[in-house]
Amino acid sequence: MSGLIPKQFIVDLIDRADVVEVVGRRVQLKKAGKEFKACCPFHDEKTPSFTVSPGKGFYHCFGCGEHGNALDFLMQYDHMEFVEAVESLAGMMGVEVPHEEGQSQRPARSYDALFDLVARVGRFYEAELKNHPPAVEYLKQRGIDGATAKRFGIGYAPAGWSKVLDKFGTSKEAIERLLAVGLIIRKDNGQHYDRFRDRIMFPIRDSRGRVIGFGGRVMANEEPKYLNSPETVLFHKGRELYGLYEARQALRSIDRLVVVEGYMDVVGLARHGIDFSTATLGTATTDEHLNRLFRMCDEVLFCFDGDRAGRAAAWRALENALPQIREGRQVRFVFLPEGQDPDSYVQKHGAAAFEKMLDEAMPLSDFLVEELSAQVDMDSVDGRARFAELARPLVSKIPLGVYKELLTERLAGSIGLPTGKLESILKRDVSPEPKGNAPGKTRLRAGSRGSGNLSIVRRAITLLLHDPAAARNLNVEQLSGVSKPGCDLLRDLIETVQSEPTISTAGVLERWRHDEEGRHLGKLAAIELPGSDDFDASAELADCIAQLALTARRDRMSFLIEKQTLKSLSDAERNELRALSQGSAFSG
Repeated sequence: MSGLIPKQFIVDLIDRADVVEVVGRRVQLKKAGKEFKACCPFHDEKTPSFTVSPGKGFYHCFGCGEHGNALDFLMQYDHMEFVEAVESLAGMMGVEVPHEEGQSQRPARSYDALFDLVARVGRFYEAELKNHPPAVEYLKQRGIDGATAKRFGIGYAPAGWSKVLDKFGTSKEAIERLLAVGLIIRKDNGQHYDRFRDRIMFPIRDSRGRVIGFGGRVMANEEPKYLNSPETVLFHKGRELYGLYEARQALRSIDRLVVVEGYMDVVGLARHGIDFSTATLGTATTDEHLNRLFRMCDEVLFCFDGDRAGRAAAWRALENALPQIREGRQVRFVFLPEGQDPDSYVQKHGAAAFEKMLDEAMPLSDFLVEELSAQVDMDSVDGRARFAELARPLVSKIPLGVYKELLTERLAGSIGLPTGKLESILKRDVSPEPKGNAPGKTRLRAGSRGSGNLSIVRRAITLLLHDPAAARNLNVEQLSGVSKPGCDLLRDLIETVQSEPTISTAGVLERWRHDEEGRHLGKLAAIELPGSDDFDASAELADCIAQLALTARRDRMSFLIEKQTLKSLSDAERNELRALSQGSAFSG
């Protein structure tokens, strides 16, 4: 069925879903007060740390950090894609999934047209490959046979400035679509030209096998060697992985995935029967990449050249992988001989030799210790102290659990400290509880379990996420003039709750699923709040807003006073300063 699933339907579906029922069908839950607990289904543990909150419509594991709503659970536990999870959840509830119709269906029809356009251009490139012997010969020289080229849909973008434009840009509307998917570029004078010219073309497919973009490689020593489609409504390089769809098609079950750097590496390995490789698309490995990889398997290997650039890329991958590390998951690194990449190595030494290197790959912990040790003098006290300082921000990214404890023990052994002593050093950046709490009232403290060092803005957002109803009667205009980081998000959250008074925590998070802030909101929603009877989220949240307003007022007063000492104020500014001094400017 064509058409987009309305966003409001998805939010309503999550708000109506019984997360306890969804999780309980797959995990044995036990009642624990207002919540339910179980041993986490996403990592091995003996003591239950997995909590399901029916009030929030939210689950969270304090051991591995996994959290989310009913849709997230279906995607994580049943390895579903988002649309599959929506349809599955709707099926459980006996609800038909609607698709936008009439006037609102235009975007859906537009997307359908864009997918169709990109697919047709992909077929055009494939046909052009057969008509261009030099391109075919280049692929043969690189060890790519016809069957492999067909499997990956490899093609050729002909030389010339307007081959695609002339064939597919036959109207103003067609030209706009070509621009929308990044296949042509508009010049300053309003004319257009093809983005890809005289390149081997690699179609990039999404999880459903639809072509969403392209990567083009030159056949000579020209720059840039690789050219990717730009970010478009169909293609987001921070989310997609080249070759992942082909790997899923080739293998019934995937035990491990190896991340390489280029299209030719993926294709070359597949040519030799290694079907479990994938490549990022001209960017470092992101959280979304790793989430997708770990939904497929529990072992991810990064394979890079052994030169300086390769090790630098591996270090970036390590830093990005740390928040995803937990029991049951493995991240390892393979460094090839300098001057070789996976494609050239497998052609020279064969698939068995390459797989042997994968089997002997360096664990993340070894790579971390090796790299940090290389930056300091481990034979001196100062060097080992510096080692601990370098390790601190890295260890802080790892979720609580056995892996973090074992890595800390490994680091302690490397610098000759008792594990407990190093743990205290690594945690010493945690700030003490903020002062000024009114007696007799329980406050959300910076030291609360899992909360870290919460700023006022983050504390307000956390309170709102735990109890959206607490924001219903807030005066959002108090935030006018507040310029602290996160205040725009806080304001948006308050306005969302006030426009949808019955929205739940899970519904709020769903609103921000596809935004960058969504991941951070999920972490804040997982923080444990005080459980005492006298905890008043509404009063606490109102207090946070008042503090922010007061801070903004003081900042504005300081600015006007400083300006007054340098030059005279306008009449309006003098009146504003007088009002601020009397405390009336934010009284509304």
